[in-house]
Amino acid sequence: MEALLESYLPIVVFIGVAGVIGIALLVTPFVVAYKNPDPEKLSAYECGFNAFDDARMKFDIRFYLVAILFIIFDLEVAFLFPWAITFGDLGGLGFWSMMLFLGVLTIGFIYEWKKGALEWD
Repeated sequence: MEALLESYLPIVVFIGVAGVIGIALLVTPFVVAYKNPDPEKLSAYECGFNAFDDARMKFDIRFYLVAILFIIFDLEVAFLFPWAITFGDLGGLGFWSMMLFLGVLTIGFIYEWKKGALEWD
């Protein structure tokens, strides 16, 4: 029984170290954080909205279009890397399935372009 418990010792140590690091990362910002933010810190940043407004306020549709554009390119990159690594083993079916996938993403990109998501006025 003792040998069985000793085989689990690395797992217990790993969980303990992970717990200590997790608690340290949760507590450290409260200890080190600056407590008196200036008005510039509380002002609108990047998105153009005030920091503490109502959560149900309307957003400009361009934010959603940019998010869709990000998803399009993120998916493309996420699937192209493994496909490129195994390209020699896939054959014609693998090639044409990726071309179909890229075609669908291209249609999404053209939709974004036509909607004007790439032109921020």
